[in-house]
Amino acid sequence: MKRRWLAYCTAALAVSASTTVLPVGVASAAPCSDVDVSFARGTGELPGLGITGTPFVDSLRSQLSDRSVSTYAVDYAADFTQASAGPGSRDLVAHLSSVAASCPSTTFVIGGYSQGATVVTNALGLRTPSSVTGAVIPTAIASRIEAVVVFGNPFGLYGRQIETSSGTYGSRTMSFCNFGDPVCRIGGFNAFAHLQYGTNGSTTQGAQFAATRVRT
Repeated sequence: MKRRWLAYCTAALAVSASTTVLPVGVASAAPCSDVDVSFARGTGELPGLGITGTPFVDSLRSQLSDRSVSTYAVDYAADFTQASAGPGSRDLVAHLSSVAASCPSTTFVIGGYSQGATVVTNALGLRTPSSVTGAVIPTAIASRIEAVVVFGNPFGLYGRQIETSSGTYGSRTMSFCNFGDPVCRIGGFNAFAHLQYGTNGSTTQGAQFAATRVRT
């Protein structure tokens, strides 16, 4: 199953990486924003928010137009072996911890796509094969994570979702797995389903969920 998943990832995301060049997400507001949004891109994508993170962040910004929003693109290799997810979670946790210490009023939204969703899953303390090299969000800042949104999460290949696997973050999470997506669905058969989250309304729906969580 893992070998088939990697083959699908390689074929599908090589297409997106060869046609998409997006800027690295950086802090885009005042030094301490109301909301900080971190997103981890998918396998093979160039550094930045990626084909899914960019529309997700854009939609979330528009829905939180009355608040200052900073963004952070998780800095990790996103390589095809999937081994970079652990170091990715370390970078994500380091960013959250740094902002939390410097900006006590800032709250957080975190998201990820494909291997980036594994980065997030590891950071939430849920075990995957790359967890041993990863890091977990400190308990002291867990309450400041307002929403978690993931797309095409390989955690689904183990028959699991964050929503039902995490007592801490489950109720704050929304996961998207397209029908036929072989990266997140057992028996998935359509590699192109994995590329459609940014264009099929999923990122808008995920942003709506996150914005509602931030406001409540």
